[in-house]
Amino acid sequence: MAKSAFVAVIGRPSVGKSTLVNLFCGGKVAIVSPAPQTTRNAIRGIVTREAGQLVFVDTPGRHLSEKKFNKGLTRTSDRVLAESDLILYVLDSSREPGTEEEAIIAALAALPQDTLRGKTIAAINKADLSKADAAQGAARITAFLREKLPAIPPEHILAVSALRKQNTDTLLDMLFDKSPEGEAWYPAEYYTDQDVPFRIAEIIRGAAISRLREELPHAVFVNIEDLALGNDGKILHVRAAVCVERESQKGMVVGKGGKMLQHIRETAQKELYAVFDWKVKLDIRVKTVKNWRSDDRILKKLRNG
Repeated sequence: MAKSAFVAVIGRPSVGKSTLVNLFCGGKVAIVSPAPQTTRNAIRGIVTREAGQLVFVDTPGRHLSEKKFNKGLTRTSDRVLAESDLILYVLDSSREPGTEEEAIIAALAALPQDTLRGKTIAAINKADLSKADAAQGAARITAFLREKLPAIPPEHILAVSALRKQNTDTLLDMLFDKSPEGEAWYPAEYYTDQDVPFRIAEIIRGAAISRLREELPHAVFVNIEDLALGNDGKILHVRAAVCVERESQKGMVVGKGGKMLQHIRETAQKELYAVFDWKVKLDIRVKTVKNWRSDDRILKKLRNG
């Protein structure tokens, strides 16, 4: 009988979780950005092989903060850990473990020992560094894991490079091997279960983050205000709002002479052409939604997709 499993993907911000999920699924499921905390939802990516089906749930990177927005991300991550069949713990060989890593360790240590022993695999990412640095980093992180989570068997710790696709096939095989028997949850052609408005919003947000970087990535969310098919179903017209927290931030998104907003629209539209069968036409405006990161209604919508 074929295998079937939901796999929680956990790790601190910017370790490469989203890059791994996108690589496994063969399509863009989650935003990849150098800015931490770009993943805000429990995003599902689907891999179907002859061996069965894995549903990867890419959780938000854990961030130590008392802010309502960040606490909500942590609750989402904890819920996914508790509900999944397997756990893929992604670590960064190029960084020393810090307080955020300790918080993840605490969350994993609270799980049943059987979950750590038989259902958790640790992937030490960024093995594409120089040979010496990669080996040193992997050894340091392995020692850290053996000390903090001794229940994880040594054979379940693997050095990989999501960027260079090093050992990623081995990692995928290991996840299938540890999966329970079961029927597929989704048709074989699916690589994500995200609905159209959510995917469009995430692609626009990703285009914005790629340009804005450190200026205001976490002060931005995208609201899809209208979708309409035209030209006998061949063109999808989308009206979207890039929302910021303060009036002073609107100018950063619009840019001088509207150039920044134009670049965001063109980047997003190009990617949407590659994702959907429709020709997508974007109308993007910039709006201020004051203190949205403290608005329970908006936060619930963003977490649930």
